[in-house]
Amino acid sequence: MLKRTPLFAVYERYGAKTIDFGGWELPVQFSSIKEEHEAVRTRAGLFDVSHMGEFVVKGDDSLAFLQKMMTNDVSKLTDGRVQYSLMCYEDGGTVDDLLIYKKADGHYLLVVNAANIEKDFEWLHGHLFGDVELVNISQEIAQLALQGPLAEQVLQKLTNTDLSAIKFFSFQDDININGVKVLVSRTGYTGEDGFEIYCRREDAVALWESILEAGKEEGVLPCGLGARDTLRFEATLPLYGQELSKDITPIEAGLGFAVKTNKDADFIGKDVLKKQKEEGTARKLVGIEMIDKGIPRHGYKVFANGEEIGFVTTGTQSPTLKKNIGLALIKTEFTEMDTEVEVEIRGKRLKAKVIATPFYKRAK
Repeated sequence: MLKRTPLFAVYERYGAKTIDFGGWELPVQFSSIKEEHEAVRTRAGLFDVSHMGEFVVKGDDSLAFLQKMMTNDVSKLTDGRVQYSLMCYEDGGTVDDLLIYKKADGHYLLVVNAANIEKDFEWLHGHLFGDVELVNISQEIAQLALQGPLAEQVLQKLTNTDLSAIKFFSFQDDININGVKVLVSRTGYTGEDGFEIYCRREDAVALWESILEAGKEEGVLPCGLGARDTLRFEATLPLYGQELSKDITPIEAGLGFAVKTNKDADFIGKDVLKKQKEEGTARKLVGIEMIDKGIPRHGYKVFANGEEIGFVTTGTQSPTLKKNIGLALIKTEFTEMDTEVEVEIRGKRLKAKVIATPFYKRAK
C-alpha cells in the first residue's frame, strides 16, 4: 500500500495525476509541469510536501549530539534560524541532507527526506548519548510550500504577522494563518522566494484551500513533483538518490559550504571529508549543456576521448532556459568550463559541454 498525505482527499478536485514516489502516492502534476514551473518562476505555486519527515531533538546534550551527527556547525545556529546540513557515514558517503531548525537551546526540529525517514531515524537513534530525546513526529505534521515572487503577498492576506520580518533561512512559530496555527519558515526548494509552512495533519486541507483561494487573483497554482524537480534542478539544489547517496560525498556534490571540518566537534565522516576538501576529489558534479540534439537523463553514461568518465545525475529540457541541460558526476580532469564530453543517449554518443552552475539564479 502506498502512503498518502493528509491532502490526498483533495488532489482529485484539482486534477492531480499521481505517481509512486518513494512509496508515496503523490501528484506529479495538476495542470502541466511547464505551466506549474512557470507559475512558480513568475507568480507563485503551492506544493504539498507533507511526505517529508520531521524529528524533534531535545535535551541538555542535543547540541553535542547534533554536532557529532551533522557536517555543518550547529553551534552557529541561533533561535529562530534554519541551517542546511548533511549526515555522513564514516567513509564520507551521504546518509541524507536535511534542515535543522533551532527553536531554543536544547530544542531542535530536523526535516529529512521522505524516502529516508526510517533510515535516518535509525541512524540517529543508534548514536544517541547523554540527555537527548529523539522523537519522530512525521505522522503528526503536514507541510505545504508556497513558492514564487508573489508568495509573501499572497500569504500576507491570511495573517496579521508581518511576514517580511521572516528573513531567508529564518522561521517563526505559532503564526495564525486564517485560523490555523503554523510554523512558517522562509525556505524552499525552487530557487525562488517563498515559505515552507508546517501544521497539524488535521489542518492541512483547510490551509491548502485558504492559500489557493487567497492566491486566485495572483494566479497561484497547485503544483506537483514534476515542477518541483525541474525548479530545484535549474537552481542546482541536490536531490538525495541522484546528486547525493551513500556512494556520493557532499564534497563530490559541491556542498563543501555545509561541511565544516574546522568546527570544534568531531563528526562522523570528518577525516575523509577533510582530506577531500584539502586534496580534492577524483570526481566532481558539474553542469552540462547538450550541443547535439538530445536530453540527458538520470543514469546516462558520460564519455570523453572514448573513455567512460561518469554519469548524469539529473537532466531535462529546462523550462526556463529552453536548453537541454544536466548535472553529471564526472572525473575531475574533465570538469573545466567548456570541456567537450559525450552523453550516451539511446546507444548514441552525443556531444555536450561543461557549463557553470547554478543554471538559474533569481534576480534579487
